[in-house]
Parts: sequence; C-alpha cells; structure tokens
Amino acid sequence: MAVQSSIPRLSEVRGKWGWFVALGLALLVFGFIAAGNLLWATVVTVYYVGMLMIIGGAVYLAHAFQVKAWKDTIYWVLSALLYLAAGVLAFVNPQLTAKVLTLLMAWALIVSGLFRIWVAMRTRPDAGWGWLLAGGIVTALAGLVFLIGWPVNSLWLLGLFLAFDLAMQGWALIGFGLALRKA
Repeated sequence: MAVQSSIPRLSEVRGKWGWFVALGLALLVFGFIAAGNLLWATVVTVYYVGMLMIIGGAVYLAHAFQVKAWKDTIYWVLSALLYLAAGVLAFVNPQLTAKVLTLLMAWALIVSGLFRIWVAMRTRPDAGWGWLLAGGIVTALAGLVFLIGWPVNSLWLLGLFLAFDLAMQGWALIGFGLALRKA
C-alpha cells in the first residue's frame, strides 16, 4: 500500500509561478524599505518579538491553569509571567529591548561560530571541511564585531538583519518563480 506524500510536487505548483514572483517582489520592496530606515526596522523587529512573547506568555498562563492538580503549576505561572513581562518591556522600552536582543544575537553568533569551527575540525579528513571551517570563522567574527560595537549598533543592527532577510527571501522567491516558469 503506497502512502501519498502531502508535499506538493513541482508539477503541482508550476502554474503558480507568478504568485512566487509577486511575493518575491513584495518582500524585496519591503527589504529595501527596511534598509532605508534601519532604526524603524529595528523597532518593528522589537515589537514583533514583543508581540510573540506576549502571545507565548498568554499560552503559558492558560496552560498553567489547565494543569491545576499538578504540583508545579507555580513554575508554569512564573514562566508565563516572565514571558509576558519581556513582551510588555518590548513595547514600553524598545530601545532597551533592542540592546538586549542585539547582545544575545552577538553571543549566539559567537557560540554558533565556535561550534561550527569545532565540527569542522572534527571532520577535517573529510572533503569540504574547509567550507565548514570558513563558515564558522565568519559567523564567530560577525558575532565578535557585533559585540565590539554593542550597544551603539543595537539601534540599527536588528533592522539590518530584517532588511537583509526580506531582500534575500524576495530574491529567492523571484528566482524560484522564474525557474518554475521555465520548467
């Protein structure tokens, strides 16, 4: 008995190539708008993270009261309150939140880069290990540069990441849509 995959095949989306190109163009425009005002894009990013944390906190709180008989309910409530507080802080003081997020991002990049370097060194005899090493070095150095520029760069760095991501996703969808058209 064959199980049919729920993943759409290329032939199923080929006729929708124009939608991919249109979405790609929209994301590309949004990326350029974000790049035009990095401070604004940083604030939007902080508000987005804050909104997600408030929603997460509300879900945690609802969950905490669903497990009333559980002796650790207080820990779920405290976790929910921390999420809610962090989300509210993003709206009350977006500048402080941007600084904290930028600092966390810098350290995450440093740790991630060092981990990738370690993985590359462990795979040194295998082909392509140099690419892993180069990627790890670039990631760790980016984190170090962000850390050195902190907290001044917190006003624009998150916005730059948003602008870059929007533009890259836009280009990727345009390319994918045009490739579908040719196929």
